Amino acid sequence: MGALCGLAKTDQVDFGFLKKKLQLTDGNLGAHLTTLEESGYIKVEKTFVGKRPKTFLAVTRAGRRAFEAHVAALRDILGRA
Repeated sequence: MGALCGLAKTDQVDFGFLKKKLQLTDGNLGAHLTTLEESGYIKVEKTFVGKRPKTFLAVTRAGRRAFEAHVAALRDILGRA
């Protein structure tokens, strides 16, 4: 979520870019993305570039709000430490 929320609100990235940035396997990243999509936190768009399948990912408004709330809660915890 941090990598996606770091994008401009209208930007998206492809699966390969995110996989490389986070250094995850296809299966591990795919499992995380499925959970985030089912929660409504990301939008997944599957398309083709030429004859090759391509998956694009973007954070939703709900996902951005949830991530911001999570970061705020972590800051609150750290502030009390």
